[in-house]
Amino acid sequence: MEIAVVGRGHLGSALSRFWTKTGHQVTTLGRDGGDVTRADVLVIAVPAAAIPRALWHVRGYRGAMTIDATNLQGPPPAGHPSLAHLVQSLVGGPVAKAFNTDYALLYDDIERQPIRPSHLYAADAAARPVTEHLIRDIGFTPVFIGDLSRAALLEQHLRLVRAIAGNGYGPHFAWYRLPEDRWG
Repeated sequence: MEIAVVGRGHLGSALSRFWTKTGHQVTTLGRDGGDVTRADVLVIAVPAAAIPRALWHVRGYRGAMTIDATNLQGPPPAGHPSLAHLVQSLVGGPVAKAFNTDYALLYDDIERQPIRPSHLYAADAAARPVTEHLIRDIGFTPVFIGDLSRAALLEQHLRLVRAIAGNGYGPHFAWYRLPEDRWG
């Protein structure tokens, strides 16, 4: 799969590294932008306030299947219930909200976990299969919470994740036992 990641920070770099290791063709774009016409999926991994500016120098993204991995700082963007909806309004294709509630600095520890950590995501129906595939390629078990109308819940969930980390637990994984899981 060809993946274009917009953002070279901690998250964008970690996602790019893992997806390259699992055989994907990954292009990482920074402030200079670039052409993403050939990408099967576009991933936005920039600070929330930088979303429109980050796409300014990117060509070929209209209608692209997109994963919004941004984090909400403060209220949702004006006129949109979530950042994922803002991304959808700019890109115009199917969107998923994923990779915003896990600590990228822990990605190297995923394979050492006795059980795959869970990863929550929301997605339009057309974005769901690709998003699940890419979540699994990082090493997580995908946990679908619903369509894009649930993206705001993931953005709010980040506050809970940070509260747990700040209460002495530090960066951490989460596990959700799903009915089809056989944990023993």
